[in-house]
Amino acid sequence: MNKVERLISIIMILLKKELVSTSEFTQLFNVSKRTILRDMETLSLSNIPIYSVSGVNGGYGIMKEYKVDKRLLSNSDLENILTALGGLEQILLTEEVEQTIKKIEAMVSPLSLQRSIQLSFYDWQGRSEVLETLKICQESIVKKRIVSFNYTDKNGAPTNRMVEPYELHFSESSWYLKGFCLHRQGYRTFKLSRIERIAMGERTFQPRDDWSEQGHEASYLPQLVAVTAWISPSIKDQIIERYGRKSIEEHSSELIKATIDVPQNDTGFQFLAGFGTQLKIVEPKAYVEDFRRYLVQMMENYS
Repeated sequence: MNKVERLISIIMILLKKELVSTSEFTQLFNVSKRTILRDMETLSLSNIPIYSVSGVNGGYGIMKEYKVDKRLLSNSDLENILTALGGLEQILLTEEVEQTIKKIEAMVSPLSLQRSIQLSFYDWQGRSEVLETLKICQESIVKKRIVSFNYTDKNGAPTNRMVEPYELHFSESSWYLKGFCLHRQGYRTFKLSRIERIAMGERTFQPRDDWSEQGHEASYLPQLVAVTAWISPSIKDQIIERYGRKSIEEHSSELIKATIDVPQNDTGFQFLAGFGTQLKIVEPKAYVEDFRRYLVQMMENYS
């Protein structure tokens, strides 16, 4: 733990407790009393109202006025953070996330921590395999080290890549790595589930000057097309959850018109096919024909 992390931890502890002795801090952080004294001086110079109490039961504390009126986060704020982290924990369970959750839980009163919101995700087996790839990507981004891996594109074509990693994205149910591909000499986005035999090399890199301009484009997102469909009332809630109430137009108790944006590729066809007979695309005609051909090809697998 570096000095900045230790100072933040000291503030968090003092916000929660009335008084903490020097020996408690030395044992907790495994540092000398002199180091703790210097930390307290640093916090005081940073306008954190630290006070000390001498004697056998003495120690350090933060002025009560600061705790009540100027504390960084309320219990409600912390519970909201825990709720968000609870969802992230199920998607990406790492030691860092676990430690963060434990730190914040220590700041919240046990009586007020009711966790009125629970988030649940499918515990897919493949997620644990992708997690190993993600950890290497995350480490290489922090250390600015080039990664190499085998990559299979959506058409099944395999290639070997060397990439300067910049960012990780989570979209829908998949993780993506954004980086500069040295083989293609351009920015590329790689789906982590298509990466195999990833390794972090010793070679380092300096972030490119144009990364701030190009790096944040969501190139993994497909082109969308607006389609009109007749839907069954039984899937009305699913359409509302995804597209909002403005996307539907009720004509009768059994007939609902929906206008939605879907990917103009096989991903869009798969999404629509998942509704089975509860949905019928009517416009645009070109998309209807492409979707019909997709369904015919799918049926040929069972003929």
